Amino acid sequence: MEDDKIVTKELTLSYGERVVLKNINLRIRRNKITAIIGPSGCGKSSLLRCLNRLIDLTPEAKVSGQVFLDGKDIYAEDVDVTDIRRRVGMVFQKPNPFPKSIYDNIAYGLRIKGVKSKSTISEVVERTLRDTGLWDEVKERLHASAMELSGGQQQRLCIARALAVEPEVILMDEPCSALDPASTFKIEELMMRLKKQYTIVIVTHNMQQAARVSDVTGFLYLGRLIEFGETKRIFTNPKEHLTEDYISGRFG
Repeated sequence: MEDDKIVTKELTLSYGERVVLKNINLRIRRNKITAIIGPSGCGKSSLLRCLNRLIDLTPEAKVSGQVFLDGKDIYAEDVDVTDIRRRVGMVFQKPNPFPKSIYDNIAYGLRIKGVKSKSTISEVVERTLRDTGLWDEVKERLHASAMELSGGQQQRLCIARALAVEPEVILMDEPCSALDPASTFKIEELMMRLKKQYTIVIVTHNMQQAARVSDVTGFLYLGRLIEFGETKRIFTNPKEHLTEDYISGRFG
């Protein structure tokens, strides 16, 4: 389908003998927020890492099946993995700014790409900080250490850093789990704005968050995709008893 940004077909992941994901078939729509929910240890974070081949960095990981980005299998032999990771950016659970200035955190990826123009870099720094709602908070101290920012500000800086290299998809692995409610609200507002330009996939333990921000929800359990569909339907009229039990808090 034309509005599919990422499609997985029979995606299976093993760590040694242990099967972590089994025959996952997903259609992630462009310019939508897709939430992946499920109890701890069900394979949610591993699934994200399969979508931009960060899973390659885990030596014992073995992937089979296919992951298509705009119709091209990212596991094909002729694929440039570095380009995939640029196009499909990642924001992690715990904010992980580099021990550099706020400015240099965002400039880092551009410099790696070979951008040398100071004016171009400065323009991107300002644009991404504005996009993430940080500009007015940090514009007077761009050359101060990013480590001086609050946890919520650090997470928004990490999102700005991901945006700087112009991704098409942003993967977010529980981006609010370490944040207070006010910072969580800002990140959720940011996601809602960003989906106009990007496709977003978020892993979250927070049922209310998934219901608030996502358009589509997938429920993973023990490495299997139990149910996948429009968020409103999943939360109000799930087809599977297991989904209903999880959403209602009977387990997990």
